[in-house]
Formats: sequence, structure tokens, C-alpha cells
Amino acid sequence: MVAVKAHEVDGALRRPDPRIGVFLFYGPDTGLINERAKALAERSVTDPSDPFQLIRIDGDDIASDPARLSDEAGTMGLFGGKRAIWIKATSRNIAPAVDAVLKGELQDTTIVIEGGDLQKSSPLRTLCERSQKALALPCYADSGKDLGTIVEETLKNNGFSISRDARAALLASLGGDRLATRGELAKLMLYAHGKREITLEDVDAIMSDVSSLAMDAVVDSAFAGEGTGLETGSRRLAAEGVHASVLLGAALRYALMLLTARLAVEEGRPIPAVMESMRSLHFRRKPLIERHLQRWTSGSLKDAIAMIQASLLETRRLSDLGDAIAAKTLLDLARAARR
Repeated sequence: MVAVKAHEVDGALRRPDPRIGVFLFYGPDTGLINERAKALAERSVTDPSDPFQLIRIDGDDIASDPARLSDEAGTMGLFGGKRAIWIKATSRNIAPAVDAVLKGELQDTTIVIEGGDLQKSSPLRTLCERSQKALALPCYADSGKDLGTIVEETLKNNGFSISRDARAALLASLGGDRLATRGELAKLMLYAHGKREITLEDVDAIMSDVSSLAMDAVVDSAFAGEGTGLETGSRRLAAEGVHASVLLGAALRYALMLLTARLAVEEGRPIPAVMESMRSLHFRRKPLIERHLQRWTSGSLKDAIAMIQASLLETRRLSDLGDAIAAKTLLDLARAARR
């Protein structure tokens, strides 16, 4: 089967090939994996609340008894109709059980697997990518365009509009995990209950929570070359369970914003005028950013962006070492800032 690219997943799910019986969702964004798997599993049956139509199985159970998946896939429903088997995979290998199912005939049964962040060499991912009866669907953190679509659709479906500056501030605060994005949007809509338009004040009240401020502080310390604040803040975020890719994503967004501003300065615009144009920026950070604009050049910022992007890719390839990779990258940024 031709490998599906991340941007092609939604299209593949809208018009699935009728020959496909196994759908594997994998990648670093566990929230997006769960959202897509849940939607597909529930859409594949008439009544998702019927345990005889939608069967949930833990990956450990299948790994312990590989024949169980074939038995479930070959079982006819009590009253006929379509069935779906929804599997949440674990670290144990379930590829042999899935392979046995793919070698047989799937009739009116869809198998949906939440695979986690699988490496390219993973037996389960390799199996599904090569089979004519399976699809391996990558789930990566939402890009700016994806986030914008999610925000607009979610707010519109719940009767809200959002001002332009509020939208920009909201998008700058989101990303990294689809489930976390949905949760933040739910909090924002609850806070704005009774209003029709969400304003910048609403976004600031909800999104500027303790974790967000702590993440901003870590990024600011890195770009200011302040090792003590960087180390303390990084340890706190790690203890709170903030994923390394989320922290590096925040650093990348900030570096890109800083590069745009620095290029404007190098073209001759005064720093105060550049700062005034950055409307989505929280007022508490403006004095720090002015100092960052003076410290960094466009060339050094481009080097920093390339380094952060490479580290983000490493956290996806080596998820177990994500915290260490993020810590080293931020420390390297701080050293560059001091130079």
C-alpha cells in the first residue's frame, strides 16, 4: 500500500478504500490518535454504545492471546450488521495477531488500532504499511493552518465568533496535542458562556495559566542566556508532565516571531514600532522581547530555528529521550544568547 502522508489522513478517512479492514493510527500526538480512532470506530457501526457492535480490547490481551483477535474478527454479530474492534496498543507486540487477521477475510468488521509513537522499523507499522488491506495513518502535532481550522470550526459549531487579535493570541498558545487543544477550547467557551464574540481579554484570562506562564519563562530564559532560570523552569515543567515537544514547539514559535521582528529592525524600523505591531503578545513579555531583539541577529536566529527544528524531529524519533533533548537544546540556546 502507498504510504499515507500526514496531510492526507483526513482525506483517506473520508473516502476509505472498501478493501481496507485495518486502520493503524500512530505518531507523537496521542490526543489526535485517540480522536481519529474514536471517530472511525464509532462511525463504523450503527450503535456505538452496543458492546456487541463496538468491541474494545487492550493490546496486552491480544499480545497474550494472539488468536483472540482472529476469533473476534470472525465472529458474526448477534443480530447481524457491521462490527468494529477498537484496540489500544501497548509496548507489547501485536503484529502477529494483526498479520493473522490480514491473511484472512474481514467481513463487515473494521479493526481500529491506537498504536502510539511507532518507529519506522516497528513490526506493526511495517506490516500495515505493506498490506493491501491496511492503512497506517500518521498523527503529528497540528500545524498553524490545522489549528486555525480546528479553532474556527469548534467555536462556530458552538455559536461563537472570535476577534482577529484574540484568534492570533489563541493560536500562539495552542498546539502540540489535539486533546489538549480541545480541552483549552472547552475551557475558553465555558468562560465566555453567554457571549457571542470571544475577545482578547477572554483568551488572556484562560490561556495565561500557570503552566503557560512557566513555559514562557523557560523560553525567555533560554533566549536571554539565563541558565539558572532555565534550569529551574525546565525541571518544574518536566515534573508537571509537559511534553518535550510542546516546550520545543513553544521555543520554535517564539524564535520565528522574533526572527520576523528582527528582520524588520534590520530593515530600519525602530524597535518600539516593531513591538507595537506585535499585538498578540502578552504585555508582561514585551520588556524581555525588546532585550532579545537587541541581543539576537537574524543570522543567529535562523541558526537557532534550525537547531530547534532538528531537536523536535529527534524527540519524535527518540521519544524516551525527549526531556534530555529539550534540555540540551534550550541550554545550547542560552549559550548562544550569551555569546
